[in-house]
Amino acid sequence: MQNGTRLAAVDLGSNSFRLEIGRLEHGQINRTEYLKETVRQGNGLDADRNLTPEAMQRGWDCLARFGERLAGFKKSQVRAVATQTLREARNRDVFLERAHRVLGFPIDVIPGREEARLIYQGVAHMLPQSDDRRLVVDIGGRSTELILGKGLTAQTMESYRVGSVAWSMKYFAEGLFTTRAFQSAEVAAKAVLEEAINTYRAGWDIAYGSSGTIGAVSDVLVAAGWPQGLVSQDGLDWLLDRLLKAQSSDRLRLDGMKDDRRAVIGGGVSVLRAVFELLGIDQMHAAQGALRHGVLYDLLDREQEVTDLRSVTVQRLVRKFEADQAQAVRVSKVARTLFLQVGTGLPEPDLDRLQRKLDWAAQLHEIGSHISHSEYHKHGAYILDNADAPGFALPELHRLSLLVLGHRGKLRKLEADFEDILFVQQLLCLRLAVILCHARRDPDIRDMRIEAAGDHVFALACRDGWSDSFPQSAHLLREEVLAWQKTPWTLALTGL
Repeated sequence: MQNGTRLAAVDLGSNSFRLEIGRLEHGQINRTEYLKETVRQGNGLDADRNLTPEAMQRGWDCLARFGERLAGFKKSQVRAVATQTLREARNRDVFLERAHRVLGFPIDVIPGREEARLIYQGVAHMLPQSDDRRLVVDIGGRSTELILGKGLTAQTMESYRVGSVAWSMKYFAEGLFTTRAFQSAEVAAKAVLEEAINTYRAGWDIAYGSSGTIGAVSDVLVAAGWPQGLVSQDGLDWLLDRLLKAQSSDRLRLDGMKDDRRAVIGGGVSVLRAVFELLGIDQMHAAQGALRHGVLYDLLDREQEVTDLRSVTVQRLVRKFEADQAQAVRVSKVARTLFLQVGTGLPEPDLDRLQRKLDWAAQLHEIGSHISHSEYHKHGAYILDNADAPGFALPELHRLSLLVLGHRGKLRKLEADFEDILFVQQLLCLRLAVILCHARRDPDIRDMRIEAAGDHVFALACRDGWSDSFPQSAHLLREEVLAWQKTPWTLALTGL
């Protein structure tokens, strides 16, 4: 990206939605605007883990305001991510369908470990260069992320389902602060976080806290005369004493505490105290960076294949499941060649992005063979839907799994949107490439052309005599015509 390019990140957190806009200058992103709204979507999950209509409406209203501010931004300049509440919500697709429209950009629901990785990226990019081994803690509304890393690299990441909103709802439901409530909340938080002791208690030199809870605690301590940007065990003890003396969130009056924090401070403090005790932390520095900053810098990395973490993840999966790499390269080459033809007219950045994802599908299409050759495409799709895949959001990983599932066999089994022309183009090119490479050698596709030949019609043309030279490939292509008849699309063949 060029200097001066504006970039934007939207963070749909469980407590607050945030919009960060920055300008790229020599590899650094400098803030130009920041918006935050307390949406409290995290306390809008009902007993069945569905978002209530009121919680969805609050989210849509906020995103509509953010969308107006983002008017004029290109798709490549904006990324929106959603975290634990939408990971949990059973009706998230209902919310997201309208949320996409009002924001004007796609919203990625990211896995917990991917959230942790992006948090570390945001924290690390806002710190001076150092060889320190870092522990980063982020207590959000419904999840807490723990990360060990060094420099700009996150090395160990985990997400736990404990947070300020969830714990406030469960242990401080009436807004009352009692010794018993704090004890119960801390014990429960330790039970969730206990498995982190062996991994995170040692191996770091300095601890940083990111995001709302730690920032709010730090602000209160600074206003009371404690050191700037530092949360200590003594400071937490002092704050707990002040909360107990206030007796309730309604009566709580502390310099440095914003009104929107009072309702969730009980849960946040109890989780933070549990983290301090379990991990043996004496003091924690309040970090300036957060998830949204990591999302901004990740936008830069995604621009180039060599820096795109997703490409590294794909190669790791290929090696782990011992896929035939020579065949994967063969299929990828043919699929990309065909996609260049059928994707004529797409802007170059979009074409490059879609080809890269098609290449990933080709690289991964046989990973299910490591489990069983029988129906290996189904095994491969299952792996992708359930794998830890750094760099990927849940929707794009599922889209990749659909390509792997659909690269062979019947098409009607796919629960996919066949009105999504870009997905259909990718799927068609992948299926044709697999057919043409069925003999596991480079196919002869000289003068083979594919194009959109009308509404919902693709036409594949081969040179005269090709079918006589490659009768099995010609037979498989004729079978492919029949497969597409079960969809809203038609594949027509000429020269066969």
